[in-house]
Amino acid sequence: MADLAPGDDHFLRELIDLRRRLHAVPEVGLQLPLTQQLVLEALADLDLEITLGTDTTSVVAVLRGGRPGPVVLLRGDMDGLPLTEATDLPYASTNGAMHACGHDLHVAGLVGAARLLAARREELTGTVLFMFQPGEEGYDGAGVMLREGVLEAAGERPIAAYGVHVSADVRTGLITGRPGTLMAAYSVLDVRVIGRGGHGSRPHEALDPVPATAEMISALYTHITRRYSAFDPVVLTVGEIHAGSAPNIIPGETHFRAGVRSFSTATTARLIAELPEFVTGIGRAHGLSVQATMRNVLPATINDDGEAATFEAAARTLFGQERYRELENPRTGSEDFSRVLAEIPGAYGFVGAAQDFDPENMPASNHSPQARFDDSVLADQALLLATLAWDRLQVAAGDGDPGI
Repeated sequence: MADLAPGDDHFLRELIDLRRRLHAVPEVGLQLPLTQQLVLEALADLDLEITLGTDTTSVVAVLRGGRPGPVVLLRGDMDGLPLTEATDLPYASTNGAMHACGHDLHVAGLVGAARLLAARREELTGTVLFMFQPGEEGYDGAGVMLREGVLEAAGERPIAAYGVHVSADVRTGLITGRPGTLMAAYSVLDVRVIGRGGHGSRPHEALDPVPATAEMISALYTHITRRYSAFDPVVLTVGEIHAGSAPNIIPGETHFRAGVRSFSTATTARLIAELPEFVTGIGRAHGLSVQATMRNVLPATINDDGEAATFEAAARTLFGQERYRELENPRTGSEDFSRVLAEIPGAYGFVGAAQDFDPENMPASNHSPQARFDDSVLADQALLLATLAWDRLQVAAGDGDPGI
């Protein structure tokens, strides 16, 4: 296939300009009106079918190829973090929020993919659905867009879905992924232990919830290591504990919450069924009442084996064998693109974008107020996304000439 604009400096400059304009005006959550407007302006000349969200400021754009075929979804998340930027970049945010996770690059890269594919519309066998998503940072924006019907926006459900995430502390241009579980599920255990308060000098007249709470927390850590396989691990952190108001008062109740990461659907389901009953049993042994619930916030991000192979092949073919590395283990963070991958087979991966990578002096990571991203990766990011859609549609059509 003929070379496309990524080899053209003008293409990269356009994407960098968009990324920097986005970086200067980050917005948090599900309502991102400035970001949405910048996306719409960037797509305005591409003759796409645009749908805007009703419960979010999402943008769904549909590109219909000149040849009939199925649908492939490409996704980029758009929101920033409630974090004050601490860089000296000329385009740094000054509004108290920051694109510290690189979502400004995700948006610009997805716009770039749309431009590349639109330039080859007549040769495109099928349809590409571009999912510009608010609210990835703890707002379940993917879940909201699924409820709004993003998977039906092109008239039929996609046969595959792809996305990438940039990393501020990984060498620029290094692409990583893996088949199977890529990122952890995240669940929250919420426990309230109810006793009977009293004077600290007369504990026998009260029903003290504190020792039982301490036992629950210690037992949870032990339970995880003794009852769950090291080869399907669980990472539990009790990060929130509330009890009492003075050292000489036995409180009437305590409250603690734990974040729990898991890597398979079966283990996540087992944790949700088991842990509330486990802590309730300990409380019952102390004569206490326990209110315990556990909810899954996000499922594990699980790449389809076949689509992960497509992702790897595209990266190696485009950029060379040395630019792709398969991750040995999943990452312990969580990602709401997992909701899309639970519905549609697909693959997610990472693109290194460290502005100044030095293994002896590692740069700040994502979510740091000092995080800096090398926006020279945008052309490659756009080309990778466009190629994933193009190749998948070519394979679905039985065309022996994949590659954009």
